[in-house]
Amino acid sequence: MFESLDFLYVPARELEASVRYYVDVLGGVLRWKIHAFNAWVARVDLAKEGPPVLLADHKHGVGPQLVYRVADFDAAVAELRARGWTPDGEPFEIPSGPCASFRDPTGNQLAIYENRRPEATRHFDGRFDRAD
Repeated sequence: MFESLDFLYVPARELEASVRYYVDVLGGVLRWKIHAFNAWVARVDLAKEGPPVLLADHKHGVGPQLVYRVADFDAAVAELRARGWTPDGEPFEIPSGPCASFRDPTGNQLAIYENRRPEATRHFDGRFDRAD
């Protein structure tokens, strides 16, 4: 059901400080930073392979949220519900498509999404919005 781990969504209450740390200290590459849906989100690539880090100022909690891509969001939700899965609230949209967050029994945050708009994240490359 899970096709790939596409993003690590990381809480960043002070986005600029987090971006500086991930870029200047850890050596990551800032690909974009945008303001949308009342939130700031920045993409930082830390490794040559593997999922990018999405630093988000609206994300609360401790630790990253693992975001997995599924081929068919509606079918995945139906199958997971049949197994006793419970999402954290209603599905919502991210730039790439529908998404649902959930937690494992320990409280770790995960999410599934369908990449219905693959061009969406490529549209952000090189975009660096400024704070108001």
